[in-house]
This record gives sequence, C-alpha cells and structure tokens, in this order.
Amino acid sequence: MHLKEWLDKRRLFMDDPKRGETFGLAFPRGMLLVGVPGCGKSLCAKAVAAAWSLPLVRLDPAALYDKYIGETEHNFAKALAEADRFSPLVLWVDEIEKAFAAGGDADSGTSQRVLGTFLSWLQERHGNVFVVATANEVERLPAELLRKGRFDEMFFVDLPDEAARKSIFAIHLGKRKQEPERFDLEALGRESEGYSGAELEQVVVSALYTAFAQNGQLTTDLLRQELQSTPSVSSTAREKIALVRGWAQGRTVPAN
Repeated sequence: MHLKEWLDKRRLFMDDPKRGETFGLAFPRGMLLVGVPGCGKSLCAKAVAAAWSLPLVRLDPAALYDKYIGETEHNFAKALAEADRFSPLVLWVDEIEKAFAAGGDADSGTSQRVLGTFLSWLQERHGNVFVVATANEVERLPAELLRKGRFDEMFFVDLPDEAARKSIFAIHLGKRKQEPERFDLEALGRESEGYSGAELEQVVVSALYTAFAQNGQLTTDLLRQELQSTPSVSSTAREKIALVRGWAQGRTVPAN
C-alpha cells in the first residue's frame, strides 16, 4: 500500500527526530485524504496517531463559527495556536470541505477569511503538528488548499478490493466474539464487491442481530443474506463515486 509505506517512512523520523533533523529532514506537515465515504479515511487519522505515539486532536471548524463578525476567525486562530502550543500531535480535520467550501459568499466572506487563516498557519506554523485532513465532496475543495506545499501528499482512498474485504470481514467478526475461520471469507470477499468498509461492518452487525433473534449462530449464509438485502454505496452513489474518482486521477496518489 502506498499510504502505509509513506507513513512508515515518516514514522522512522518520529522514532529518531534528532537524527532526522541532522539528516536535513523536518517534522512532516500532513496529508489530505479524499475518497469514497466509509472507506476508512477518518480511521487513518486515529491509526497515524497510535502508530506514532502522538496525541490525536480533532478540529471541528463548525464549532468555531460565531455570529459576530471577526469572532470566527479569532476562534480559529486561537485553536491553531493551541495546537502549536501542545505539539507534537496529530491534528485531524474531518470533512474539511464543509469548513472551507469554495464560493462562500453567503457568509459575508467568513469562510474565505478562515481559509486564509488556515493556509497561513499551514505555511508558517511553528509547532510539530501533523495535519490529517479528510474530504468526501472534492468538488467543494478550494483550489488554494490543493496547491503543492500545503500538504506533503494527497491520497485517494477507494473502495476496498477483494483481499481487503476478506480482511474487513475477519476483523469485524473477531471484534464481535466470532471465530473468522468458521466463515467462508473467500466467498464473502468475492460477493461483496462495491461495498465500503463501513457497510461491511454493518452487514456483520445486522446478521448478528438476526442470529440473536433466531436464538442461533451467526453463519456465512446469514451474512450473505444481509449482503443481498443491503445496497452498496457503489450502487446508491454511482455518480458521486465516478466524480471523485475522475477528480482524483492525476491529482492524488492511490492509497492502496
């Protein structure tokens, strides 16, 4: 996986920052993850913090917006200054497009001013803050945010392939006290094409509820029945997925 390899290289810097600085490296700036909803972008932020043994702080820009002119920008600048102060840490900005959407004239320019504050901080920040920004609606991302140098890299997270779907089933079965080896993971991985990781988790949960209601055991057949009755994101959001895939082509690095 490109994303895993990329993060592993930067983890080596985290393990020995003094050696990295002597080598000419600096604390990594961050990454932008775009892709299909439910495919693990948010989970990646948590995984990075855990792997690098750094605190994870979630920035919710919506909570910083204020009805009074100038207060939103002040709140945002204060939050970023606090991130610098308590660094090193991983700063997770989820669904960043909702905070800095292009064309924000309706809010008297507040969104554009907040975006300007964020871009300046990205360029000039003094603390060791690794930013993980995620986005689903890529068409709403401001062009200024995508300029080279804002983030170290932009990754595209697509729907899981067959091998990944098998692993996802095994993980969620194991988390719910089920023995993965009891199930036909090959068939489940093969028959779940087009499903996101979040959808596969719900398939396991729903089938488990069915087994509980029937006072029986969870089986491969129950999981298959749940798959057949649950529409996948690839069928319900076909046009949206095509849009984000087209946008990502040539702009991003595949995460897988």
